[in-house]
Amino acid sequence: MSTELSGRVALITGGARGIGKGIAQAFAEAGARVMIADIAEASGQWAYALSTADNLQEAAKALSVSGEVSSTRVDVTDAASCLQAVEATIDAFGGLDILVNNAGVIDVGPVHEFSEASWQRIFDVNTKGIFLMTKAALPALKASENAAIVNIASIAGKKGHPGLSAYCGSKFAAIGITQSLALELATDKIRVNALCPGLVGTQMWDFLVPETGQGANEVNGANMIEAIPLGALQTPEDMGEAAVYLAKALNVTGIALTVAGGFEVH
Repeated sequence: MSTELSGRVALITGGARGIGKGIAQAFAEAGARVMIADIAEASGQWAYALSTADNLQEAAKALSVSGEVSSTRVDVTDAASCLQAVEATIDAFGGLDILVNNAGVIDVGPVHEFSEASWQRIFDVNTKGIFLMTKAALPALKASENAAIVNIASIAGKKGHPGLSAYCGSKFAAIGITQSLALELATDKIRVNALCPGLVGTQMWDFLVPETGQGANEVNGANMIEAIPLGALQTPEDMGEAAVYLAKALNVTGIALTVAGGFEVH
């Protein structure tokens, strides 16, 4: 176990699975005390299954092998829920040093068929969620001697794609929010950066390739691997490694770090 984040407390939204879980594991292995937060409810109101309470509990149990990990429910679209997640973190660990705004959703389709409800949901989670969680966490982060915010954007926040206008728009916004907050919070010595994952085999990505009946890690031959210069899909572990760097780099703020194997160069 490394000590890169030793003694620091991190709150990670969307931490029950996928990229969030990979970041939580990397943080725990680096010595941080970690609170994973997720929606923790079965929902038939979205295009694919969101994390359940069982997912959250199972993740916390599995990650506890790597370090000190706890869990709490959060709905990042609700200000009171965001405050409760921050309070739960402080109650459990005595403070907050690192906020990772990872919770996100996606839906696809041409704009003339796209529902207003799906458009609103994507921006509520992916964009408003950053605002509400950051606002809730700011008093604790300002009290920290080594504070950092990592917003999970996407390579879709650097280049538009057909059928993804809502998702791309929300991730472009996440990068813009990151840049503005980096400048706004610099006087408080709070570093704010974005992480832009490439093609990661998660439940979200599985939703994007339903026609194959397979997850992204199986849909890698001719379709994806050939398009990635380094020749491999990205993993939650890759995102964890990058997030640890952004959480500990003392003179880095306002960047949008792409981790995509060269698939997107910008």
